[in-house]
Amino acid sequence: MPNIDRRGMIAGAAAAAAMIGTPLAAQARRPGAAFPKGFLWGASTAAHQVEGNNLNADLWVIENLPGTMFADRSGDAANSFELWPTDLDLVKGMGLNSYRFSLEWARIEPDKGHFSIAMLDHYKAMIDGCRARGLRPIVTFNHFTTPRWFAAQGGWQNAEAADLFARFCDRAARHLAGGISHVMTLNEPNLAGIIGEILPAQLVQGDARMQAMAAKQLGVAAYRPGVILHIDDPSLYRANQMKGHAEGVAAIKAVRGDLPVGVTLAIIDDQAVGPDSIRDRIRERYYGEWLRVAARTCDFLGVQNYERKRWDAKGALPPPEGSRRNGGGAEVWAGSLAGAVRYGWEATKLPIIVTEHGVNSDDDALRAWLIPAALAELKREIDAGVPVQGYLHWSLIDNFEWGFGYHHRFGLHSFDPRTFERTAKPSAAVLARIAYANRL
Repeated sequence: MPNIDRRGMIAGAAAAAAMIGTPLAAQARRPGAAFPKGFLWGASTAAHQVEGNNLNADLWVIENLPGTMFADRSGDAANSFELWPTDLDLVKGMGLNSYRFSLEWARIEPDKGHFSIAMLDHYKAMIDGCRARGLRPIVTFNHFTTPRWFAAQGGWQNAEAADLFARFCDRAARHLAGGISHVMTLNEPNLAGIIGEILPAQLVQGDARMQAMAAKQLGVAAYRPGVILHIDDPSLYRANQMKGHAEGVAAIKAVRGDLPVGVTLAIIDDQAVGPDSIRDRIRERYYGEWLRVAARTCDFLGVQNYERKRWDAKGALPPPEGSRRNGGGAEVWAGSLAGAVRYGWEATKLPIIVTEHGVNSDDDALRAWLIPAALAELKREIDAGVPVQGYLHWSLIDNFEWGFGYHHRFGLHSFDPRTFERTAKPSAAVLARIAYANRL
């Protein structure tokens, strides 16, 4: 595994900056270069996407169905269940001070009502490993995937769902909360019932077909995994997640009242274009309900942003001609993170932590450009009074990107799927330089 030290990172940063045509000195001269003291610099992962062999998870069933729509099975993933110390060393070696990862509910409660002490101890070891390296553990209690038994009883559409999640939060908090820095209950719950409107209809139809196949295979009435495009009753689904979030917050706070607890939301930088733009209606549809929940229940808001969209009176406009594009064809615009953060703060008046931001691209030069460019825009919002507490890049390592398998790459590091050796990309050096200095 690579030994990445400060000198190597700084040297790499210089090379990366030269590659993308932006001198480091010019970056350092940007106005308001210094970030607040104690700013959280980190990288993010999620359990199912990096750990591997998550056999009791809801998605393991879906990924392995005959004719599955998933491009790959998660399989070994990046083998981070075994190699988490290596991953923490990568975070530390980049000069970051925080690591966001998730608990895998399916490992901790593999059967309904049975909690694995061994798995709780596994995540406690990760938390302790962060602390030993001077890293703040920022922990998501549920990053989409749920136990297969939970999905087999209807998932978040089941009447028990909120209480079951709260019970999991209570048990996990009693074992783990003492060492955690920040908690997020759920990851991007605002996408439920919405993402199916954004993606092509054939994907939503295919998702419904896979749910039906899984239910038939397991002999249950309905199989509803946590990563879901087709939802029978979106209002019920969202209501149960909101109740689960609120009860989860209460359960965690009952164990440790001073632990900051929040939720992460996927927020596009939606921009109004021309008269009668539908932008505000879109914002209410995509985020409004959850922003109000966050304002009432959270200590902070996790903002996750990857793009902007421009809305006129008829709908979304195509990306401007000649704009940078990610691997999926969407526009990559440096100001989108700042716009999403500003909107999240204006709507909730909560402190903001950027819990995800990055780019899907095989061209790491795009990532190396985006990081300082987006952070410069974010710093302007901080200077204007928006209380941003940290920036956690998605992702530490290339990983399993749900239905797209391993074909979408967001990582600051790549890995070999046979040896699992991690290799830093030049973009890792770019972020490292900024984090070490706490300034642009």
